Amino acid sequence: MKCTRSFRPTVCTIIASAEFKSQIINKFVKTKLYLSLSLSSAETIENIGEKIVYLLVYHVLFIMFVWTYWQTIFTKPMNPLKEFHLPHSDKELFEHEDRRESQQEVLRRIAKDLPIYTRTMSGAIRYCDRCLLLKPDRCHHCSACDMCILKMDHHCPWVNNCVGFANYKFFMLFLAYSLLYCLFVTATDLQYFIQFWTNGLPDTQAKFHIMFLFFAASTFSVSLAFLFAYHCWLVCKNRSTLEAFRAPAFQHGPDKNAFSLGTRKNFLQVFGDEKKYWLLPIFSSLGDGCSFPTCLVNADPEQPSSPSGRNPSIESAGESHQFPPKPLRESQSRLISNGQSEGSEDRDTQGTSNPALTIEKET
Repeated sequence: MKCTRSFRPTVCTIIASAEFKSQIINKFVKTKLYLSLSLSSAETIENIGEKIVYLLVYHVLFIMFVWTYWQTIFTKPMNPLKEFHLPHSDKELFEHEDRRESQQEVLRRIAKDLPIYTRTMSGAIRYCDRCLLLKPDRCHHCSACDMCILKMDHHCPWVNNCVGFANYKFFMLFLAYSLLYCLFVTATDLQYFIQFWTNGLPDTQAKFHIMFLFFAASTFSVSLAFLFAYHCWLVCKNRSTLEAFRAPAFQHGPDKNAFSLGTRKNFLQVFGDEKKYWLLPIFSSLGDGCSFPTCLVNADPEQPSSPSGRNPSIESAGESHQFPPKPLRESQSRLISNGQSEGSEDRDTQGTSNPALTIEKET
């Protein structure tokens, strides 16, 4: 890829790096496919039943690996709904106002009817001056994609895409099937790897393929195991990678466990409540990506009041608007029906309404 002077070096570096890494992965997959099939040759595996089992399990894992990888790459990240964007009239008014207080008043009028509870570290409403919108909870602006991404986890150069609300389930399944894929290749290759060092293999080219395959698969297995375990922990805690490094801030201050509803409900929020879709790269996550139930506030007016010890639903927000516009599914209602996370710690901090705080631009 040639980089002209009109392109910024950082953009070219990102694109070239993504293309290079994609080529490496593609070559690695093709190599592993060829080498794994070579293990099924008559010179390596003599038992016909063992050959069939190896091929069946291998191709199932390989197909799921490619399917989840495809979904992770080509699923377009979701952006905030139009309700969070500045209307044309308000945009013109905002741009032509010289006084900061007048600009803030324009943003307050829009923010008061939106389910926004997270703040900047200084306590201001989060506003993106590049996308000209009020950021929904857990939404962040990606500098690589140059857009705001709903529930952004991170921008992954290995898939050349943003991992967020739209494809986080696919990303988790991609890690899971990649790990299983590498572990299967390592396990099935282990006995022949041992025979390689004990001179128990026929003197053919396959013996060198076996050695390379074992080292490559085992190395990837270790790295994928740590990455997959870390993201499993994030799912159980209902945090994104960004939130793990910097806790989301609310009116009362930062709270790293604000979105945690308990391990089971946190899992259902990502994978959905329909078990038949849990292991398939088919979108089944709960919610719309713009609003999330928390253990601090209950932004949905359709939900019952929280039990004693928790702040009740926000009456002012509930009476003024119905958000999201579509009614919640029964599965989403069950997700926060009790209003209290399973096994979560008691909190002294009470939920608050959507106050008109000082507006601060944030990119």
